Amino acid sequence: MAVNLPIYLDNNATTRTDPRVLEAMLPYFCEDFGNAASRNHPFGWRAEAAVEKAREQVALALGASAKEIVFTSGATESDNLAIKGAAEMYKDKGRHIITCATEHKAVLDTCKYLEETGYTMTYLKPDRFGVVSAEQVAQAITDQTILITLMAANNEIGTIHPIAQIGQLAKARGIIFHTDATQAFCKIPLNVEQMGIDLLSLSGHKIYGPKGVGALYVRRRSPRVRLAIQMHGGGHENGRRSGTLNVPGVVGLGAAAQIGSAEMDAEGRRLGQLRDYLQRALEKELDHVVVNGHPTSRLPNTLNISFAYVEGESLMMKVKDIAVSSGSACTSASLEPSFVLKAIGVSDELAHGSIRFSLGRFTTQEEIDYAAEHVIRAVRQLRELSPLYETAREQGGNGEANLPPLPCKGRSEETERAKGF
Repeated sequence: MAVNLPIYLDNNATTRTDPRVLEAMLPYFCEDFGNAASRNHPFGWRAEAAVEKAREQVALALGASAKEIVFTSGATESDNLAIKGAAEMYKDKGRHIITCATEHKAVLDTCKYLEETGYTMTYLKPDRFGVVSAEQVAQAITDQTILITLMAANNEIGTIHPIAQIGQLAKARGIIFHTDATQAFCKIPLNVEQMGIDLLSLSGHKIYGPKGVGALYVRRRSPRVRLAIQMHGGGHENGRRSGTLNVPGVVGLGAAAQIGSAEMDAEGRRLGQLRDYLQRALEKELDHVVVNGHPTSRLPNTLNISFAYVEGESLMMKVKDIAVSSGSACTSASLEPSFVLKAIGVSDELAHGSIRFSLGRFTTQEEIDYAAEHVIRAVRQLRELSPLYETAREQGGNGEANLPPLPCKGRSEETERAKGF
């Protein structure tokens, strides 16, 4: 089967809109174009009905009530509303917030802003696989802690945090728990009741929906979470987020959530098999490769891998017909090595040689075969130009003694032990 170029393997940055989602959206551009807040004529009624259906679809995918879903412009706005809103609403109880050093910039920059206004932050350091444990969180809690904000799964390395354990801990201590589930939503099971989640952020364009729309889950009972308003105006979304709703986008988000939730298990199995196939192909043909993130507790579509003695930007230029990433899409313009990789102990040299492959719904076996073949060829060509690589091979046989103390070709004994995590 012929492969259409370029190949897209950057689905953690954004996804192609599913044709079924687009079909659901189309009537709300030209036919049912009303404002969902216009409640005195049929155009508004139809728009409002479409929004409420989407609210139900998103809620169902999370095990929530439709009344707990607030539509936003995306996960960045949802993160800001959750973190700033909770911090300001509960500041009389305390001003301490717990987060992690590998969070998305939408969370980290929001926390830094709050630090400048008098709040105290604890930035937990994850282990070498990118995991923050419930025990770490428990040790960081003080009598001033009002909020814990930890992502469900990391956007760069795919590592999944033990969200249910942390949620139970937060509930037992009476602390609000927010999770940025932008990468996890519709990829792994999420249930806000079972996991003790009080606030949850998500975005449409990560789940084959449109860009520019997202949602925030806000718990209504046990406990009822209140947020200080961040967007003032017409009092939309029950006063929690003013602004005319993007009705076509909201409809698309709802359809994407319904499809993603229904197909999550089968899609996860298929993508996990393709990801592992790609990893094995690279490890079989190349030495000095390091898989970043947890070997088993990670998103089924994500493979972040470091190629020692190769510069990641040069590698991406060599395989220009394969769309991959050297880090988060929001920070890819930076020449600095990934802060996520540095936080889990990856050296600057390996971090600079790292590539993130993120597979998606429309990724085929033929595309993975093509990507593996061309990446292997490009790495070999670049290493031929590297005196460090040649020296390492001469001094260490296969050169592994010259690598940083991380698992090399294949899975090391330590990585194998981590399977029991």
